Amino acid sequence: MQHRRLFTTAAIAALTLALTPTTAATAAPDTTPYYWNITGPAATLTTLGDHDLDIAHTEPDGSATVIADTATARDLKNQGLDVSFIDTVYKPVPPGTQAADTYYGGYHTTTAHETHLTQVAATYPTLATVYDIGDSWRKTQGLGGHDIKAICITKKQTGDCSLAPQSTKPRFSMIAQIHARELATGEVAWKFIDLLTTGYGTNPRITALLDTTEIWIVPIANPDGVDIVATGGNNPKLQRKNAHTGGGCTGTSIGVDLNRNSTFKWGGGGSSSSPCSEVYRGATAGSEPETRALENWFKAIHPDQRGTGDTTPAPSTARDVMITLHSYGGYVVIPWGWTAADAPNDTALRTLGQNMAASNGYYVGNGPETVGYTSAGVTDDFTYGVLGVASYTFEMGADFGTCGGFTPAYSCINSQIWPGNRDALLTGAEAADSPYN
Repeated sequence: MQHRRLFTTAAIAALTLALTPTTAATAAPDTTPYYWNITGPAATLTTLGDHDLDIAHTEPDGSATVIADTATARDLKNQGLDVSFIDTVYKPVPPGTQAADTYYGGYHTTTAHETHLTQVAATYPTLATVYDIGDSWRKTQGLGGHDIKAICITKKQTGDCSLAPQSTKPRFSMIAQIHARELATGEVAWKFIDLLTTGYGTNPRITALLDTTEIWIVPIANPDGVDIVATGGNNPKLQRKNAHTGGGCTGTSIGVDLNRNSTFKWGGGGSSSSPCSEVYRGATAGSEPETRALENWFKAIHPDQRGTGDTTPAPSTARDVMITLHSYGGYVVIPWGWTAADAPNDTALRTLGQNMAASNGYYVGNGPETVGYTSAGVTDDFTYGVLGVASYTFEMGADFGTCGGFTPAYSCINSQIWPGNRDALLTGAEAADSPYN
């Protein structure tokens, strides 16, 4: 966990005052979201998720970080919980005109990412190939929506970058922005694509990597969700899930959490059957078109190398690495997510995790050891559990402050988040040939 930002006495006092009971003659309620720390009786804390609260993090001591406006924070306080202000959600945006297809200081829209992939493939035809791997929920409903795009980058030889699991070269796959509001993740994917394509032939490390390895990237795994986020402009909407409507949900509570909808160990702890919950797992395993697109794509590019038992390890000769990018906290998360038990390849997974963390400084552990909870139906459990791929989640960025949380200032991409993770991603990609050794 990263150090929390210190705020001025005046700012904290103002938010504390907002939690104080008021008379009817008050100003209009403040609907701005903030981060709050919640502590109190364990029995009460365990029911937070039952009320469809937006829980950003939990801690080993049982406390939780929630995103809420002041009225919701006051309600929690009235329930006997200790509520304290931590941070603002939105960071200052520099004045001036923003580039087309950007928002919140420079973050790229889904359309911008699609254009970027097309331009990269056209500029580097001997390196890059773009695939349409499936449709977003809105597209399946005739409501606009998007194709989900993947790009393969390698120094192409005959047969490279084909949708077949038995490839000549080992493969590294990466997805970003499956949780739409985790803004930094899509930008890091964009930067990684540019690093690889512009670096081939000039950077010896990248040249050696692309001569021997295929790099597959889905920069926007939840394009409809990113569309919703971007409609907020300089106050991005905090849409985590996809755009699937229904269940009586409104605003950013619509949708299914695509990182709880996987067909592997679906329906367990850390997910919810409540449609308006931020961790709503969907009506059935793999119910969402985005989930099916990603899982079919993973099976098309990675061979099945592991048995079906929960304690059956992938063989030491298994190849390929997968990383899914998330925010925030500063963690390299290894399987399992669905249980606190060690994965059968735990030692090897931790070793590669530590090798990557040597450059970004992140803490390595499984779900309960890092983010503080189990989570069933997650992407990296699918790729490891079903296919035996060495799989990781990067929780990028600090907890709070200008460069922290789900919506860091855009300037933080170039100043901290991308340079902090660049070498870690390269280390993961370089291990694709033999990740368990």
